[in-house]
Amino acid sequence: MLRINVSERPQWKALAKELGFHFHTIDGEPYWKEDAYYQFTLAQVEREIEAPTEALHEMCMALVDKVCHSNALMQRLAIPEHMWDIIHHSWRSGQPPLYGRMDFAYSGDGPAKLLELNYDTPTSLYEAGFFQWVWLEQAIEQDILPRHADQYNSIQERLLNAMAHLGDRLPNRTLYFSCVKGSDEERATVHYLQDIAVQAGLQAPFIYIEDIGVAPGVEHFVDLDDQPIAALFKLYPWEEMAVEAFGEAVTQLNTHWFEPPWKAVLSNKGILPLLWEEYEGHPNLLPAYFEKDSHSALAPGWVRKPFFSREGSNVSLVTPGGQAESVSGPYTDSPWIRQAYQPLPRFGDKHALIGSWVVGDRACGMGIREDVGRITKDTSCFVPHAIV
Repeated sequence: MLRINVSERPQWKALAKELGFHFHTIDGEPYWKEDAYYQFTLAQVEREIEAPTEALHEMCMALVDKVCHSNALMQRLAIPEHMWDIIHHSWRSGQPPLYGRMDFAYSGDGPAKLLELNYDTPTSLYEAGFFQWVWLEQAIEQDILPRHADQYNSIQERLLNAMAHLGDRLPNRTLYFSCVKGSDEERATVHYLQDIAVQAGLQAPFIYIEDIGVAPGVEHFVDLDDQPIAALFKLYPWEEMAVEAFGEAVTQLNTHWFEPPWKAVLSNKGILPLLWEEYEGHPNLLPAYFEKDSHSALAPGWVRKPFFSREGSNVSLVTPGGQAESVSGPYTDSPWIRQAYQPLPRFGDKHALIGSWVVGDRACGMGIREDVGRITKDTSCFVPHAIV
């Protein structure tokens, strides 16, 4: 794994604006960076990223099945009891997932180590699935990359196939899309998925989460025109829905959800110690423990994470050498886990993290985020990759 400095494409910012990538710069700082790219060999991608992703995904599915048959495990994950039945039902009835992302520490020297799962509301999808592919094609055309360069990226193709398949299961082939107001990144992610859904032959209306309602005598949530929402993709976390007044209606109405309720099991950081309990010693897993239990087995060097958090918020760590880092945030009222510290590869002053995408049940691409800090955050830069 190498970080190669290259020239930027002329006028790429104008192209980003034209293509709807409005958050390539955040608060005056670059989010998308293309003055370098990360280089891999095909063997590294196939054997050390793609294959472990699919193996870990299968392990996760087996663990979801175990959790969905155990109220005791639901309790250990701090999932509210009123959500148990809808989670059980969504799993037993085979409600399909759309996508997810695994975050790995990987340097090209030794197995990739799973840091966490982002299986409910993963972002950086547009950048990984579309904009970095555009970069690859144009970088080859402009002799920034060699002609034989490639990219591990069938994300958009897989999404298109998955949407077409989902459409066959939906009333009137209609899937609503939703996110909260006020987030350019989340709105762009949802807009990207809407575009793919339309290409797949679906009707894809949009509604903000805050505008979804209920109506007397209607068995689904409704839109602003009181039309029933039979199926909804929501870029909004299950753990927040579960504790809102909105969440009570989720368990009573028949709206079909993407991601399905069983994803609440995998979006919970408590899944990491459960994975370690089930598959202790697996080469792609790190030791992890519930903080309230004994974690004396952890060697010096650990990371502390709340069950429910997003994009590095409220994560803290201490390296084996005693260096401490932390990120503040609002997620202070959930239980915590501790996970063995695994350093991210460092290139100059940048730490690089690999996000490996799963669509349906197939690994299909990756995106790379980098930061001067050891904890990847919402502002960490996205840098494209190539197979050379």
